[in-house]
Amino acid sequence: MIVDQRKNDVQQKTSGRPPAERKLPLTGVRVIDMSRNAPGPYCTMLLADLGAEVIVVGGGRAGPPVSSFARGKRFIALDLKADEGRRALRRLVETADVFVESFRPGVAERLGAGYEALSASNPGLVYCSLTGYGQSGPLAQEAGHDLNYLALSGILGAIGPDDRPPTAPLNLMADFAGGSFVATIGILAALFERVSSGMGQHIDAAMIDGCMSLMTMHYAVWNTKAMPSRGRGLLAGGAPYYRCYRTSDGRYVSVGALEPQFFAALWADLGEGPPPDQMDMRQWPLIERTFEKAFAGRPRDEWTERFKGRDVCVFPVLDPSEVWEHEHIRARFAGASARSTPPIPAFGRTPLATRPTDDADCSVEVLASLGLASDEIERASPAKDRVRQDRMGWPPRLLD
Repeated sequence: MIVDQRKNDVQQKTSGRPPAERKLPLTGVRVIDMSRNAPGPYCTMLLADLGAEVIVVGGGRAGPPVSSFARGKRFIALDLKADEGRRALRRLVETADVFVESFRPGVAERLGAGYEALSASNPGLVYCSLTGYGQSGPLAQEAGHDLNYLALSGILGAIGPDDRPPTAPLNLMADFAGGSFVATIGILAALFERVSSGMGQHIDAAMIDGCMSLMTMHYAVWNTKAMPSRGRGLLAGGAPYYRCYRTSDGRYVSVGALEPQFFAALWADLGEGPPPDQMDMRQWPLIERTFEKAFAGRPRDEWTERFKGRDVCVFPVLDPSEVWEHEHIRARFAGASARSTPPIPAFGRTPLATRPTDDADCSVEVLASLGLASDEIERASPAKDRVRQDRMGWPPRLLD
């Protein structure tokens, strides 16, 4: 019966939409996004790419989110310091399936947007709190960024060269892998569980927790021969057959010849005599010298052509502007670009497509659809000089 009811709910929500919009996996799911900065908005972009209707609530304490994550979303502004704004939010959440926020613990409650308050009128609400340190523990109220979560989870202490400070891989690991993706998995799992229980729940998605999960394989081998210290070991840059080498044009190639057959094929092309035992660390200086000398003798793209289709795991290190011209990327995602990254993953029966970006203020349209009168909408919205936020908040303005 619960499954049938959920199907009926989806059919009612999608009945007035064009057929093309009914072919996405999350069509019929409404998401209210009150998250800030990058991890939450990226999470809700993923949900929008999958077909969810995402309504971003700004106003008041809202900061400018990243423009890259705005596609497929609608934006409204509410004054949550005003009773009318809070009532409008509750009305909106009553129509929703998912609510995402990224405030420090306790802030959402003070805004009238905590889990207990919102779930009271919508027991099926899947409520996700996406924070750095989680809802509990001594650091729950501390400020932090991707770099800090990497540091405390041991990731930062394990990456980078052994003779220089640790190197952060942009903000990809904690913000997006440990934060956005983990939150998205939690939301999808909670929606699936709701089909059988009929109940929503509160998801505590902490980026530091996600980072620790990502380190599962590496914690177990730390301080062993496989990973003795930062910058050393098979995957950390110490192995000469799993690192990058400079080419004659000042660019780089990546060498990932971990398996014996790949290493043997690469050595047959670049080395002299029979291949050395690649697992014998005493042989690593010889392998390193041989590869450094060989790769320095030709430009990057020449190496790319030379090893194409030969299963030696040598590929060019592309800078971000080159990615969209690579033949493999063009073949899989025609039309993708730096400003239009492809939605993922690829579905066989319900294929995804990049949704348009429109950051126009939709407050009147959305609130009117809830039955609010024009004077109620006026009182629920922030003052006119605060309604139009700078939603295009990335890149930050830097001094010359």
